[in-house]
Amino acid sequence: MNALIEFQGVTKRFGDVTALADVDLTIGAGEVFGIIGYSGAGKSTLVRLINALEPVTSGRVLVDGVDLTALRERELREVRAGIGMIFQQFNLFRSRTVFGNVAYPLKIAGWDKARRKARVAELLKFVGITDKAWHYPDQLSGGQKQRVGIARALATNPKILLADESTSALDPETTGEVLRLLKRVNTELGVTIVVITHEMEVMREIADRVAVLDSGRVIEQGSVFEVFSSPKTRTAQRFVGSVVRDTPDGADLDRIRARHGGRLVSAKVHDDGRLGAVLSDAVGKHNVRFEIVYGGITALSGRSFGGLTLELIGADADVDALIADLRATTEIEEIAA
Repeated sequence: MNALIEFQGVTKRFGDVTALADVDLTIGAGEVFGIIGYSGAGKSTLVRLINALEPVTSGRVLVDGVDLTALRERELREVRAGIGMIFQQFNLFRSRTVFGNVAYPLKIAGWDKARRKARVAELLKFVGITDKAWHYPDQLSGGQKQRVGIARALATNPKILLADESTSALDPETTGEVLRLLKRVNTELGVTIVVITHEMEVMREIADRVAVLDSGRVIEQGSVFEVFSSPKTRTAQRFVGSVVRDTPDGADLDRIRARHGGRLVSAKVHDDGRLGAVLSDAVGKHNVRFEIVYGGITALSGRSFGGLTLELIGADADVDALIADLRATTEIEEIAA
């Protein structure tokens, strides 16, 4: 992997408050990298370090091999010119048209009028709002405003696009449209995208790799498939549980218990097929019947994962033997009565 952004032992403090602590992170050129965490985890601080809007307290931040901590302000401005950013609340100029908003960074960069006009037309076509060129932000929907924000962020051909909670103010359908557009930005334009969010569904839809932040520390990172299918930390498990419902609790568990009197186990499903092989032998080998009472299987990156809650019906000794075979193939948790 060709590293484009690197955090090397980065700590950031605001007075007595530690926002980031000893962060090590590498983001490769051309990937969509997700950073997820709850409010106060340090996500937005981390983003502000990538474009040097905040200085680090200790450690180094490298962008395309350049140590930002060693640069003067004039040199930092040159680095920032290669980094675009989109925001949750769009940050558009209300007094400028869509055309004027997208043209603004080009004017600041010194592009002449003819080049600005051609570039804006190209960008509005790419994001699908050519017909809105002379509308003002107040005349646009939330999704259209974010498309303007994306076009503006791409105006000067950046290598990196930072998306800070860029879909959290949108409804689910519009969120999907914006995420598909961002994926096109990545695949068609080759822009490296760093997505900051508290929504695991966003990670599933767009990211290649993901890092989980908690209290200013990176507590888990890996491919989206790895983190979704085998979350190691409690925080990651909570995020994954918000989109992959494999173990019942609360009212769901009460409902299942009212209808099913057998022993309940939750089993992780991997794409190796071994769980299915063991279950297919359940009756013949162990004299145990089973029923799937909760859960589901999800496909991600061409691979399947998920979890199933099973009711196992048979003599305790036979059920124990089946559970032992299941434990040899996957992660099993028996749900207490």
